[in-house]
Amino acid sequence: MGGKVFLVGAGPGDPELMTVKGMRCLQQADVILYDRLVNPELLDFAKEGAQLVYCGKLPQYHTMKQETINHFLVKYAKKGLQVVRLKGGDPFVFGRGGEEAEECARCDVPFEIVPGITAGIAASAYAGIPVTHRGLSKSFAFITGHQVSDEAAEHQWYHLANAVDTICVYMGVSHLSTITKHLIQNGKSAQTPIALVHWGTLRDQRTVIGTLETIEARVKEAAISNPSMIIIGEVVHLHNKLNWFEKEIAPNLPVVHG
Repeated sequence: MGGKVFLVGAGPGDPELMTVKGMRCLQQADVILYDRLVNPELLDFAKEGAQLVYCGKLPQYHTMKQETINHFLVKYAKKGLQVVRLKGGDPFVFGRGGEEAEECARCDVPFEIVPGITAGIAASAYAGIPVTHRGLSKSFAFITGHQVSDEAAEHQWYHLANAVDTICVYMGVSHLSTITKHLIQNGKSAQTPIALVHWGTLRDQRTVIGTLETIEARVKEAAISNPSMIIIGEVVHLHNKLNWFEKEIAPNLPVVHG
C-alpha cells in the first residue's frame, strides 16, 4: 500500500467524541502528527511503533511552523507510510487543514479528510447552549478572533451584528474587548447575552455568562483564558436550564488537558 495522508479531526477534547473513522485511521497510522489541544488519551490508541510528532502551537508561539508541518506530511507519505495529521476539532474549521490538503495535492500525495466535531458546536452543547433553536436562533456563524484587527474584515461586523442570530468565536479571549465593542458599535444591543466556555467538553469546563456590556469584567474576575469558546446570542439564556454537563458529569471525570 502506498503512502497516504489522513487529515483527522480529533474533536473538541472529550476523547469519546472522536469519530469511528478517525479512530480507525489513528490505529492504523505509521506516523501521527498531533496538535496541542488533541486529548493525549487518543495517542494511547496508536499502534506499537508508530512515530508521534508534536506540532502544537501556543498563542504567539509556534512549536513547528506550518511550512514544516506541510513538509513532514509529504515527506513521510512519499516514504510509503500512512500518515495521520491529528487536529483538534475539525480539520477544515480554523484548523489549516485546507492548507495541508493543498500541499498534498500540489505534491501528488494521496489524502483523505476525516471530519471531526468542532468546538463551536461541542463546547456550546456541553454548556447547554444550542447554536440553533426554533424560537431563538435560525442562523449561526463561526468566526475567528484573530480577524478582529483585520481592516479588510471591518465590514463583516455590521452583518454579524444585524444578520446572524448566534455567533461563535474561536481563539477570541485576548480580543474580547474589541469583539464586544465592534458588535455594539454596529448595532448589537449591549444587553445581548454572551458566554465563554473554558476547556469545553473536559472535566475542568467552566462557563461564564454575561452581556456584551458586562462580560469583560466577569471573565477577568473568573480568570478565564484560552482555550475558550465565545458564544453570543439569545440562545445563551438556555444555559441555566440546559447545563447538563458541568452539574452532573464533569466533576466525575479525570482531568486530561492537551
